[in-house]
Amino acid sequence: MPLRDSPRQAFSDAAPPAVSVVIPAYNAAGSIGECLDSVFAQTFPSYEAIVVNDGSPDTADLDRALSPYRESILYIKQENRGPGGARNAAIKEARGEYVAFLDSDDTWLPHYLAEQMRVLGQDRTLDVVYADAFLFGDPAQAGRTFMQNSPSRGPVTFESLLRGKCHVITSCVVARRATLIDAGLFDEEYFHAEDFDLWLRVAHRGGRISYHEQVLARHRKGAGSLSGETPRMLSSATGILRKALRALDLSSDQRDLLTTQLAECEAFADLESGKRQLMGGQYGEAAEAFRRANRYYRKGELKVLLVALRIAPGLLRRVYQRVRGQTVKR
Repeated sequence: MPLRDSPRQAFSDAAPPAVSVVIPAYNAAGSIGECLDSVFAQTFPSYEAIVVNDGSPDTADLDRALSPYRESILYIKQENRGPGGARNAAIKEARGEYVAFLDSDDTWLPHYLAEQMRVLGQDRTLDVVYADAFLFGDPAQAGRTFMQNSPSRGPVTFESLLRGKCHVITSCVVARRATLIDAGLFDEEYFHAEDFDLWLRVAHRGGRISYHEQVLARHRKGAGSLSGETPRMLSSATGILRKALRALDLSSDQRDLLTTQLAECEAFADLESGKRQLMGGQYGEAAEAFRRANRYYRKGELKVLLVALRIAPGLLRRVYQRVRGQTVKR
């Protein structure tokens, strides 16, 4: 059960804001101050800030970091429910017509809300709008933006999201609160890719999602974090695609597309699993994972890999470690 650690009455007496800023916090004591400073530097005046402590193990430090802001935020504490559960708790408490998401280690530029609300004001039929962000935290990504790495091309639809033609960055999203509620909010079963699941459902219901390429935020990208997150992301993605096949009322074309994307996602998950098991010396498990992947990819390289696994697995592992090390150094 979420507990408000700030009195709601202090916020309820004021007129409802246009935007409710939603910030999940988990191990966020070191970054929450910079995050909130960027919120309170906004040139757009009509907003409230809601911080959700999602059962964070650094609660004592987080409370201290939040102490200068406590009169200006609604602070909610709850048992750990993941990022989707934290956002859901805030959305239910939000008073704004719109909800703006911001992760605790990301920041906005001062004109972020003003520009997002300008876009939404120009087309009142829009339900969701997202922008671009500078990447920081990983030296290899210095000077790049999210959309340079993960571009959006063409209209945002259920199909374009599935095909990976459009990629939504959640810390740059402003969405109509009612649309999120009508779509069922975030599925708390998923701790990864839960935002992708929600945007799929919004688009499937006919919600209008759009984007523009203004860089309005700074998005933290941890150095070397991708490899550690890949297995969990793939597991969530396959689960989400299976759920969509089961739960959504799909046209035959949509079902065919979803089935194709699921097969590709499962094959990629098997390929990554095979690599991890090879590195761990689990040669039998690695071979089985590569066989499953090859049923989809049907590549000669994988067949050669399977032969090498059977004949000289230890040598193959050492070669792969050496190649992987060179790749990382580059």
